[in-house]
Amino acid sequence: MNTQFKKGVLGLCVLVLLKKKDCYGYELVETISQHIEISEGTIYPLLRKLTTDGMCTTYLQESNEGPSRKYYHLTDLGITYLEKQLIDWQHFADSVETIIELGDDLNHE
Repeated sequence: MNTQFKKGVLGLCVLVLLKKKDCYGYELVETISQHIEISEGTIYPLLRKLTTDGMCTTYLQESNEGPSRKYYHLTDLGITYLEKQLIDWQHFADSVETIIELGDDLNHE
């Protein structure tokens, strides 16, 4: 998949997953990687930015499988931002789909 496509939607994907439940970084990588090829190095700078921007907060939780894990929790600001982003995404995706269909129609004339 095109790298620019991924960069554009990765933040949205992370916010959607955090709205469902608090997650630690590697858990987000594993979940997203089932659908979009990404690396750990892509997620952590994004999580730092989301935290700095107030979209999420962090907390440590004990783990039975090693050291404590840093979990990310979506804030009220993050939820509001996500809701706006989802609306913007839908408008954008609909517009792109319309253009693709228009291109298909022109190719069949």
